[in-house]
Amino acid sequence: MTKLIEKIMDASVKPVASRNSFGDCIAELGASHPELVVLDADLSKSTQTQHFAKKFPDRFFNMGIAESNMIGTAAGLSMAGFIPFAASFACFLTGRYDQIRMSVAASKANVRLIGTHAGVGIGEDGHSQMGLEDLTLMRSLPNMTVFQPSDDWDTREFIKWSMNHNGPVYMRLTRQGLPHLKRAAGTKLKPGVWDVLNPEDQDSADVVLMSSGGTMDPTMGAAQILSDKGVKPLVVNAAWIRPIDETFIFKANESKAKLLVTVEDHYDVGGLGGAVAEVLTQRGSTKPLERIGVTTFGQSGSPEANYEHYGFTAQKLADRILKRLG
Repeated sequence: MTKLIEKIMDASVKPVASRNSFGDCIAELGASHPELVVLDADLSKSTQTQHFAKKFPDRFFNMGIAESNMIGTAAGLSMAGFIPFAASFACFLTGRYDQIRMSVAASKANVRLIGTHAGVGIGEDGHSQMGLEDLTLMRSLPNMTVFQPSDDWDTREFIKWSMNHNGPVYMRLTRQGLPHLKRAAGTKLKPGVWDVLNPEDQDSADVVLMSSGGTMDPTMGAAQILSDKGVKPLVVNAAWIRPIDETFIFKANESKAKLLVTVEDHYDVGGLGGAVAEVLTQRGSTKPLERIGVTTFGQSGSPEANYEHYGFTAQKLADRILKRLG
């Protein structure tokens, strides 16, 4: 019998950090989109905008360590007809919330804000450089689309989609490699629609697991452990944070599942788990929701050690879910 993990993850392809997918994709799109410009806050080697800079130096702007100025400049460029991608570490970029709020969101500026190095998964850089509240901030803003890709395909398809979208966007990217998810041939990215990775189990699952970004990998591992113990999981790539997939959440609330679970390398307040909880209250939730996220400030350590410490390994996730199921 084929294991669940083999149905939903392509282990034959090397994991790729979504920041790398982003850097490669914009460099490829630059040739066919002269309106695409890139701004960076002196971190191009880390954000991977360096590839675009080498190919299109006249459309790349290193703004220095001045994120507020970068955001304002990006908004101005968008008003002049360009499609600017403004990149920095998620914590530094969204830390300039006031500039994003007024210059981008309130102005409906056609700016793509790219926050890299999200979560405790960045490792040794420590808390000062970990984006852990960025989803809360960005999804609170009217007009803002918020997306957290779970693999290379997600990242590239969202960037291509964003080139035809009119309005502000925030995309949250990882430093660590992400495995490739399996998708049916002809799959297309649909705004606000989540990927159910094992749809054949949708009507019979005991637990619904929703995750995206860096925690998608251990969530799939936890799903396999649960499956081996006779607990049938439904695994969902919840990449769209705003607009969120309300239709799926309502259906999950009405399903036979005993428990809904969100897993995110982000504070457990205001991110994916908070968004799901908000939707559930609209229909009068009949299902318990387990929100798994970071509850303290981050710490310096290897990505593996941090995921172990914060409970994001496959085994720790499975143990917590089994305990909640009773």
